[in-house]
Amino acid sequence: MDVNAAIAAASAIGGVCTGAAAVLAFRWSEREQARPTRTSLHTEAVLPPGVDTVLSVLRSSAVVLDEGDTVVKASSAAYALGLVRGGRLAVDRMLQMARETRRDGEIRQVELDLPRRSGRGEPLAVSARVAPLGSRLVLLLVEDLTEARRIEAVRRDFVANVSHELKTPVGALSLLSEAVMDAADDPEAVNRFAGRMQVEATRLTSLVQEIIDLSRVQNDDPLEDAEPVAVDDLVAEAIDRCRHPANTKQITMATAGAPDLYVWGHRGQLAAALGNLVENAVNYSPARTRVGIAGRRVPAPGGDLIEISVTDQGMGISQADRERIFERFYRVDPARSRATGGTGLGLSIVKHVAASHGGEVTVWSAEGQGSTFTLRLPEAGSARPSDRRDDAAGTSDADAPDDGAGHRVPPGEPYATTTPTPTHATPHPAPEVLP
Repeated sequence: MDVNAAIAAASAIGGVCTGAAAVLAFRWSEREQARPTRTSLHTEAVLPPGVDTVLSVLRSSAVVLDEGDTVVKASSAAYALGLVRGGRLAVDRMLQMARETRRDGEIRQVELDLPRRSGRGEPLAVSARVAPLGSRLVLLLVEDLTEARRIEAVRRDFVANVSHELKTPVGALSLLSEAVMDAADDPEAVNRFAGRMQVEATRLTSLVQEIIDLSRVQNDDPLEDAEPVAVDDLVAEAIDRCRHPANTKQITMATAGAPDLYVWGHRGQLAAALGNLVENAVNYSPARTRVGIAGRRVPAPGGDLIEISVTDQGMGISQADRERIFERFYRVDPARSRATGGTGLGLSIVKHVAASHGGEVTVWSAEGQGSTFTLRLPEAGSARPSDRRDDAAGTSDADAPDDGAGHRVPPGEPYATTTPTPTHATPHPAPEVLP
């Protein structure tokens, strides 16, 4: 009996102890849950009221750090720039600024170059600004300046190039005017120097006009005053513009293509673009060769395109130069450009006109064989004559223009002409078979 009582008493004591331990464990768990932890400090609740809303609408990348340099809040842009990795600020210079600001409360700002996350390409130019946020937090704002830097570099290069290009004819005019004054008693020398002055003045006028044209095509919206423009009219205007230099060099201007082609856009800009292509072809072609201008319609998923190709039999363009010829002031042969009056802006104007009209300009060239520049523009479909035959049915040989030797040339071939081809001319590939 005494043994059973002892067992019962021991069991009772054990149960009381177990219960007491359970109660203590429960109270300890509640106390631990109520105590702030490192994880709980990193939630949005630690931010001052309204800060989270403000950070979400900022254009700059935002990062908030606590007293342990752990990221409390970071915008998606900050992650995209690679500022935050593994819950820590990944840029040592910014982390150092944050610690200094936390210590003395001073606002700091610095501009840095950061490597891209991919590891390739030019570094990102950023401006970082650090400021205290309350008593424990530090706010880091980072703004991406890469695009602004690029635009500034383009503007700076453009101003430098313009200054250099203007300096040459202005300096020549100054020297020639002094020569005229010194040769006042020599009529022959005066006439010679005056002729040189006229050449330099013409070159200066052309340069200023092309700078104005480039500024207009970059700033104006050509589709505000858009209208259906006949390709035949553009070709005729381009030929008329270059007729005198072509006749001087005995260059044949040949045209071909399907009739009734229309493009939609600003007539003046389109005429200037095609005129620049034809003028370049004439200026850089040897004497007694020919320049071909061809137009055709090309089916495209988003609507038919009109291709206007200008082909010459000049010296051609190397692969390295073809990648840069549409840059402003870039010239394949600077010495020859000075002789022909080239400014290096013509092809840049063509590129901007094509892009602003929803098209493009491409080039095919082979050294020693010549070049073909192709301007592709959306067709003005509403301007098509209702009785025009569809190109899908094809054009008969009887309707094709004659090349002067009794041969019919299909539309799109650049060398349909009314005069025989010079025997020394090198045959040139048609635009439709170019790469």
